[in-house]
Amino acid sequence: MSRDITFRTEDLTKTYGEGAAAVHALRGVDLEIPRGEIVVLLGPSGSGKSTLLNILGGLDRATSGDAYFETENLSDMNDRALTRYRRDHVGFVFQFYNLMPSLTARENVELVTEIAKDPLGVEEALTLVGLGDRMDHFPAQMSGGEQQRVAIARAVAKNPTVLFCDEPTGALDSTTGRAVLHVLNDVNARLGATVLIVTHAAETARMAHRVIHFADGAIRDVVQNETRLSPDEIEW
Repeated sequence: MSRDITFRTEDLTKTYGEGAAAVHALRGVDLEIPRGEIVVLLGPSGSGKSTLLNILGGLDRATSGDAYFETENLSDMNDRALTRYRRDHVGFVFQFYNLMPSLTARENVELVTEIAKDPLGVEEALTLVGLGDRMDHFPAQMSGGEQQRVAIARAVAKNPTVLFCDEPTGALDSTTGRAVLHVLNDVNARLGATVLIVTHAAETARMAHRVIHFADGAIRDVVQNETRLSPDEIEW
């Protein structure tokens, strides 16, 4: 597989449970995600987009089929190899910030840089997300948007190849959500990271290079945006 392609999947399935109670979260997904793009996985709750994100992120395993990161087949990796893959290549941003409340912003980010292979500096990561003057504040002293930006700084401090974002603006108001989207846009532009964003908000997709529409565990459509919007142009 070309290294211009970050991810490729072939007939990827994921089934939870057995028999009549089985839930088919993914039904034979085939896709390619080019390197360095912002890609939005768009669809309603239960459509399979978060399941795909978890498999590509090495947090879950497919029931059948193959998922490739560059030239490596994630489906063939054992648990130790998947841990190394996550540590060396992947940053995660979730809807809920998962910060350590007893640690400052600086200390929350330091937790990641201590185990990363080629990390950014802590101050560099926090400055990148606009928190250069808030490094020594605790989460309780920050707004929701600021806490989410700390979570993004923690993810990008690993200097990841890929940044996975699962509903990163889901708990935020429109103004704060735009600020977070600006940060993700900057991370993509400055670091060259491939950014995958799971969302059910159609407007967020307008800032993406590529939009993959999910429904009932399958890809319904893939759209390449010829004209991307900046976060400020997105209507919420």
